[in-house]
Amino acid sequence: MKFLIVGLGNIGMEYDATRHNIGFDVADTFVIKHGGAFSLDRHAFVSEVKWKGKTFIVIKPTTFMNLSGKAVKYWLDKEKIPLENMLVLVDDLALPIGTLRLRASGSNAGHNGLKNIELVLMTDKYPRLRFGVGSDFPKGRQVEFVLGKWKPSEVPFVKDALFKSIDAIECFATQGIGKAMTAFNKG
Repeated sequence: MKFLIVGLGNIGMEYDATRHNIGFDVADTFVIKHGGAFSLDRHAFVSEVKWKGKTFIVIKPTTFMNLSGKAVKYWLDKEKIPLENMLVLVDDLALPIGTLRLRASGSNAGHNGLKNIELVLMTDKYPRLRFGVGSDFPKGRQVEFVLGKWKPSEVPFVKDALFKSIDAIECFATQGIGKAMTAFNKG
């Protein structure tokens, strides 16, 4: 059984360890845990890891956040992975820092990466793991906030949620989205 795990973020060192790149961070943590490594391929950094009889194609699109759909479509088609076996890892301003929300489908909530995936795939019916990054920013400063680095006081919560995210991905792959939602959509 094959899964496509899509970490959303922006390429470039200036985006490393920013709130908007938490999808990349979750993808990195998952691949490292399973002994994989990324290499540059078509539209994305890609890693293939195997765990419990399952194959995970993990991508970090190189198309930048706002054009993520191009990479997603390419890798779904190339690897012949059904939409329900894809999990998109994305930052979410509406959730407190470190809060996780799995969804089987739903709104893009104004997130440009999700908007583009929805546009390219012509559906919002795909699983996603939303990672709370908080919303502690003055009015009109949303872009600066999401492209900003974590505060030192936030780092422990982020690290804890990173490891929970890996558990959520594994649960999604072994038990399905329903059971994963029950197990991880708390708080």
